[in-house]
Amino acid sequence: MSVSTTNTPTRLALDAMGGDNAPGEIVLGAIQAARAYGIGVYLVGREEVIQAELTKHDTNGLDLPIIHTDEVIEMDDHPATAVRSKKNASMTVALQLVRDGKAIGAVSAGNSGAMMAAALFTLKRIPGVERPALGGVFPTKNKPCLIIDMGANTDCKPEYLQQFALMGSVYMERIFHVNRPRVGLLANGEEETKGNQQVVQTHQLLKQNAERLQLNFIGNIEGRDIMANATDVVVCDGFVGNVVLKLSEGVGEALFSLIKDELTSSFVSKLAAAVLKPGLKRIYKRLDYAEYGGVPLLGVNGAAIISHGRSNARAIQNALRVAKETAETGVTQAITEGVARLATAKAE
Repeated sequence: MSVSTTNTPTRLALDAMGGDNAPGEIVLGAIQAARAYGIGVYLVGREEVIQAELTKHDTNGLDLPIIHTDEVIEMDDHPATAVRSKKNASMTVALQLVRDGKAIGAVSAGNSGAMMAAALFTLKRIPGVERPALGGVFPTKNKPCLIIDMGANTDCKPEYLQQFALMGSVYMERIFHVNRPRVGLLANGEEETKGNQQVVQTHQLLKQNAERLQLNFIGNIEGRDIMANATDVVVCDGFVGNVVLKLSEGVGEALFSLIKDELTSSFVSKLAAAVLKPGLKRIYKRLDYAEYGGVPLLGVNGAAIISHGRSNARAIQNALRVAKETAETGVTQAITEGVARLATAKAE
């Protein structure tokens, strides 16, 4: 039986049917998050399958109400069409709980395009935001940086990128406690004249408005600077950001595969592997997407976190943590205030 949706400020909403490993790993991630962070989690989806997963684990004392929905947006569904036709889909209902004030944030590992569309339809954009953007946390040699946009907008005007810089700076300051986050514009050279027309014009906008927007704009950065931790926020359009993401994933997987092959190629190598194993595990953990949980869709009225389609329980647990932190640290309000400052600058 579904549990009442009485408003509880520490509850999050989770699409229990979204992702390659749903519902098993998704439900387990919710259990782990509820236990670790002392939060409630609405499990949204088909009640009978969610209940079957809950019975496999000790949930005594945990706040895990089920919200039954009979529709699921599949990975191969067309995003906008699915959101319009499946109005009772689990990810949409999860977002509605946020809109209605019954949850402080929503998480889904389902169809990412549909999650973005559903968030736009349900939560709406923050007034003045031209385009919401995906902010992806990226591991570097010292500490993570944020790449924005990671794929929500493939074609962008300079004005969009300026807002991405603002939203990314707010996120790094609020979530990672970075004082005056460094904001870099991804280009093919450090000079302000480098890049295509979009990049050159964006550079001029950021240079002109940095003080008013309270941005620590450091100018152009190159691709090699990302891993060197030369900046805290990397600004680019969604096409470039997604290429950077997929390339880094491929390089990381290939690198670990090569290391594994070399360390198992001989008896001596296997002995060396035993010595290196703890260090390699630490490196792998820093590079593992599950440690970061999911990416926020910044610029909508609420905390909406999109997790990797292959998310396991640990990834879902961390995604729920990210949603909680995004809501509780006032990211949306800070973006709203920043966009208002930008509007004032345009009017003058």
